Amino acid sequence: MANKINRRSFIKTAAIAGAGMALIPNKALADKKKPSPTETKVRIAFIGVGLRGRNHVSNISKNPDVEIVAFADISADAVAEAQKIIKADGRAKAEEFTLGPTDYLRLLKKPNIDGVLIATPWEWHARMGVDTMKAGKYAGLEVSAATTLEQCWDLVNTYEATGVPCMILENVCYGRQELAMLNMVKKGVFGEIVHARCGYLHDLRGIKFNNGVEFGPKASSEAQWRTNFSEKMNADVYPTHGLGPIAVALDINRGNRFLSISSVATKARGLHEYIVENPQGGQNHPNADIKWNLGDVVTSTIKTSRGETIIVTHDTNVPRPYSLGFKLQGTNGLIEFDGLESGGIKQEDGTIVSPDRIYIEGKTEPHEWESAAKWFKEYDHPLWAKFEAEAKNTGHGGIDFFVDKEFVDAIKEKREPELDVYDAAAWSSVTPLSEMSIEENGEPQFFPDFTRGKWMNRKPIEIN
Repeated sequence: MANKINRRSFIKTAAIAGAGMALIPNKALADKKKPSPTETKVRIAFIGVGLRGRNHVSNISKNPDVEIVAFADISADAVAEAQKIIKADGRAKAEEFTLGPTDYLRLLKKPNIDGVLIATPWEWHARMGVDTMKAGKYAGLEVSAATTLEQCWDLVNTYEATGVPCMILENVCYGRQELAMLNMVKKGVFGEIVHARCGYLHDLRGIKFNNGVEFGPKASSEAQWRTNFSEKMNADVYPTHGLGPIAVALDINRGNRFLSISSVATKARGLHEYIVENPQGGQNHPNADIKWNLGDVVTSTIKTSRGETIIVTHDTNVPRPYSLGFKLQGTNGLIEFDGLESGGIKQEDGTIVSPDRIYIEGKTEPHEWESAAKWFKEYDHPLWAKFEAEAKNTGHGGIDFFVDKEFVDAIKEKREPELDVYDAAAWSSVTPLSEMSIEENGEPQFFPDFTRGKWMNRKPIEIN
């Protein structure tokens, strides 16, 4: 029976891949149309300038190599706030596109745009990325880049047909600890990597309900759309913050690739309890009757072509401190740390002790953990040493500076971004594949090869 289900899963994912391949022109990989950025300033437009989009606006507005030319958003108020940001930096007013959800298409027709940064609700990312590439402009997609396999293939097919680059804006790949970990991997500190763990473990109940009990049209910000996924899907709906840095460390799409994924989910109880116990809710509130679909904790195990395993966890609907739950283990030892924004453990005397720890055979005390602090310092990535002052206060501990800088630099230098369309597709495909696996009681699902074999000869990412 298991073999039959495996075969059915393989046929299902392979059929989707085949459908995607049929969309590609025969000469898609030849005569690519290259974007033509200005030789002086990079001209950037933004689609989506809510809280996350305006964070990007604020960062990029500080970059003297950039001209900010346009904003598109369904909210005129959001655009007005974005205009205030660039005005404070001494910039001219950007053109506005606020006539509805598809008014961004008018923006894309403007010839004075080199790159478009997209920070809209998840379901719009792939569609807007495709339209941006077709318009001949670099696309920068907030995470996740896609929510379905079809959308993943749409991104890949459009890139290969147009030659216009697309970057997934996964900021955690530029975290100081994450880049130090990558440095350790490249220098062989852990030996040959065999296993990894990561995830997105973050109590988002307040965000999903604006600290009340409402979501959807009655709410604001992310509660207008993000909470809908907890009602409609049972999947790892937000995999890339943890998985991105691990994928880079394991050379995914560059000498290695994801092969299969098996996912399971717990029962869904956290959001119901939150509504019932909230002063604005209670047993009689209409939202107390909602049947939530997303399991409170979703656990996925990924197998790679080189034989590593990766455990990925999604945990946002029950009480907990923040963590990305990193673990990287090799033949020489391992490291474990919480990652971005983790606060450490408060002691009785008020001091904070970091839970980050490492064990390297022959380098640390036998069978005893050692604080990873000095290791992070010794293997600090050159990017952080060079740009620490500029990154300070730019959001999420400074990592937003680096991801925005890479997007702008890629356009300015007329090159592929470090995190490209194949990364966007592979990392984001965890969402639909995990949903399929959960529906089949954890049965493994097979990752499409979005690179169509190119992963075997592509060189590892060099973040610099």
